[in-house]
Amino acid sequence: MARGDSYQLQGQQGGKVFTSANGAVTGSFRWLQIVNDATFSAFASNLEDGGTKLITITHNAGTGIGGLVTGFTVSGGVVIGYYA
Repeated sequence: MARGDSYQLQGQQGGKVFTSANGAVTGSFRWLQIVNDATFSAFASNLEDGGTKLITITHNAGTGIGGLVTGFTVSGGVVIGYYA
């Protein structure tokens, strides 16, 4: 159940590790953490223009993407998606 407080921001709702082997991912994620340099071939979120400007570029390891992410496809690298 979504709590909307620091509990979620700390990742205590849980999450999952994704690679290109997962294919298209759908769900509700509060934060994506880039573990190894990663690229996306698809990205859906509440970030304006995220679906066009966050794909095909390299996201460096150690960075994160916040917001409400509802779908993505990892085309390279490793990403942790923390549930919203």
